[in-house]
Amino acid sequence: MKAIDFTVVVPTFRRPDQLREAISSVLGQREAEIEIIVVDDSPERSAEAVVASVGDARVTYLANPKPSGGFPSAVRNLGWPIGRGDFVHFLDDDDIIPPGHYATVKEAFAKNPNVGVVFSRIDPFGDCSPSQLQHEKRYFNRAARLAMFCERFRSRRVFVACLMFHWALLVCSAVMLRRRCLEQLGGFDAQLRLREDIDLYARAMRQFDVCFLDRVGLKYRIGNPSLMHAPELTQLDLDDLHVAQHLTNARYKSTWGSFEFYALKLFARAIFIFV
Repeated sequence: MKAIDFTVVVPTFRRPDQLREAISSVLGQREAEIEIIVVDDSPERSAEAVVASVGDARVTYLANPKPSGGFPSAVRNLGWPIGRGDFVHFLDDDDIIPPGHYATVKEAFAKNPNVGVVFSRIDPFGDCSPSQLQHEKRYFNRAARLAMFCERFRSRRVFVACLMFHWALLVCSAVMLRRRCLEQLGGFDAQLRLREDIDLYARAMRQFDVCFLDRVGLKYRIGNPSLMHAPELTQLDLDDLHVAQHLTNARYKSTWGSFEFYALKLFARAIFIFV
C-alpha cells in the first residue's frame, strides 16, 4: 500500500457540479499521493452519485449520519480522522486547486520540517458581477501582500496578530496542515458555525509555525453575494460571529497569556495600518 501524502477532506451540501470540478482538480495533481474523503451533509445523500460517477478508488464517500444544519466545522471533523495522509487539506466543494500545487506544498513542508501550516495566494473567480470580482481580487491581493510582510518578520506571532486582529489572510481551502499538528489541536471547534477556520489556523500557526507560498494555490469561487463580503449579515450571523470571536480570544488568552494577546492586538493596530 502506497504512503499517502495528502488527505483531502471535502465537505459538501447539494452542489454536485461544483463538487465534481473540485474532485477533478485534486485527482489531476502530480508528484503527490492523495486520497479524497467527501463528507456529504445533505440528508438525501446527494453527493453519493457524484463520487460513484468519478469511479476512482482514491475517492471515498462518507455520509453524515446526522446532518449538521450548517456547521462545516463538525462536517470536516468527520473526515480527517479516518484519513492516512501526512498532510491534511480541507477543500470546500466549489473551490479548485491549480495543477502542481500539492507537489509544491509537499516540497515546502520537506524544507521546513518544523512548520505545521502552509498557505498560499488566493485567486477569486465566479459568475458574480465584474465590479464584485474586482473587489474580491483587490482584497486577496492585499491579503497576499500582508502575508509577505508577515513572512519577513519570521515570527509566527506576527501571522497570528494579522489573522486575528487585522485582516483575513486566507480562506479555509487555501491552507494545508501536518496531520500530527491537527491531531494535537483536535481539529475544528465544532461549536463554531462561522470563523471556525480562523480559530483553527490561528491556533495551528501559533503552536506549530507557518510558511506562506507566494504563488496561487487556490481558485476560490465567489458567489453572489460574496460569502466573505456580504453587504448585509443576519442577526444570527452577527451573533455567531460574536460568539466565535469571543471563544477564539478566550482560548488564546488561556493558552498563551493575556499579556501576549493584548500585545499582539496592539501590534496589529499599530503596524498593519501602514501596510
